[in-house]
Amino acid sequence: MATPIARGCPRVWKLSCHPFKKYYLNRSNFHLSVIYNNGLLASLYKRGVLKDCFPEGAGQVQLPLLLQSGSQTVYCGFDPTADSLHAGNLLAIIGLLHFRNAGHNVVALIGGATAQIGDPSGKTTEREPLSSDVVKHNESGIRESLHRLFANHELYFCSDPKKLGTTSIMNNAKWYKGWNVVTFLSDIGRHFRMGTMLSRHSVQSRLKSAEGMSFTEFSYQLFQAYDFYHLNQLCNCKIQLGGTDQLGNLMTGHEFIQKKTNSDVYGLTIPLITTSMGDKLGKSAGNAVWLNRDRTSPFELYQYFLRQPDNSVERYLRLFTFLPLAEVDKVMEVHLQEPGKRTAQKRLAAEVTKLVHGKDGLESAKRCTNALYHSNLQALEQMSDVELQELFREAPFMELLLEPGTTVLDACRHIQAIPDGPRGYRMVQDGGVWINHQRTESPQQVLTPGHHILANGLTLIRVGKKNYYILKWLNL
Repeated sequence: MATPIARGCPRVWKLSCHPFKKYYLNRSNFHLSVIYNNGLLASLYKRGVLKDCFPEGAGQVQLPLLLQSGSQTVYCGFDPTADSLHAGNLLAIIGLLHFRNAGHNVVALIGGATAQIGDPSGKTTEREPLSSDVVKHNESGIRESLHRLFANHELYFCSDPKKLGTTSIMNNAKWYKGWNVVTFLSDIGRHFRMGTMLSRHSVQSRLKSAEGMSFTEFSYQLFQAYDFYHLNQLCNCKIQLGGTDQLGNLMTGHEFIQKKTNSDVYGLTIPLITTSMGDKLGKSAGNAVWLNRDRTSPFELYQYFLRQPDNSVERYLRLFTFLPLAEVDKVMEVHLQEPGKRTAQKRLAAEVTKLVHGKDGLESAKRCTNALYHSNLQALEQMSDVELQELFREAPFMELLLEPGTTVLDACRHIQAIPDGPRGYRMVQDGGVWINHQRTESPQQVLTPGHHILANGLTLIRVGKKNYYILKWLNL
């Protein structure tokens, strides 16, 4: 069924699709079952990747016909407000990858200019201003994220790379560099109506807040609209993909392009993904799950998706993997027979980790999982220095020379894992120290390679339940 939203603005239709039911569009003679004959859009709606289409009715007739007429250009923007994308951005990237997989060209637009304006969408207070140096640093991290995801998709999830569309990573700072504020407002600003801009939900919610809204934030929709127009002129881009909180900005871009060129363009939104607790995906308890390894390791990403509850895992398999829907159904059938084995969660975690960090990243995540949760000595021995530091992120990492006759007590005291004197001695003697997952009760035992020192030259020491220390022996 369809429900118009954004009162006072052109209507956007929420599409509810189910492969076994027939729905009709309100106030429209168009039968929604037609969408099932339109390939890509049908698949994305069934998977839940797409939520709304703008303008009204475009998802049933004009847009499917456009996509069938030949390769189109689709873009999505990412403001560099941090030096890495996070799990909340992942669905937008996956949306772009689905379009690319169907032969369409995709543009990932880094908002080097708009990051300094600040998008008010979904925010209750104004963003902290970012310096140009911080923005440039963040741009580098996000560009690396995007390159890696595009490459991993092509390498691991595409059966025929020759049929893929092209990928472009652009930065809107490039085309705003030559503008001055007077020229921009004179040439671009005159095409926007205050009443329409004020009616946007992102503006209304902020105007009613105690803090209000700055003119800088209010102008954000002009810049995003111009981005769409610029890409439309540069590479004939007719489709913008964005989160549901970007709907007002998509509308503004559509209206601006129609006024300037009288051509048809379209907006597609992806849903806001929340956990069963109501938190934004990847932002539970304020700890974002990042897509760059230096912020969130492959192990941490793998564990995050592995811990998803049963009532979310089927939906996430549809959203965050490229598994055919029939295969998702089979995975869930196996999972429901023995839910305790978490078959579906393991598949979800593996697919997402491979997309984000590649095959090597997935293998690293599995090694770390075996080493930490299954006390697998072989997995621990195969781990690199980087993996150990990622796995035990808070653990001190120290390099030492191995002197002949070095004992367990000596090693623990060198790294200050135990106190000096009799108290530290008793801690070892009483079984409070583990070396490479093995409890040791002999303070004077001499460290031996193959037992206390692994083949990779590392020793993992644990004191108590959670205090880890990593030793790298330099002269082996």
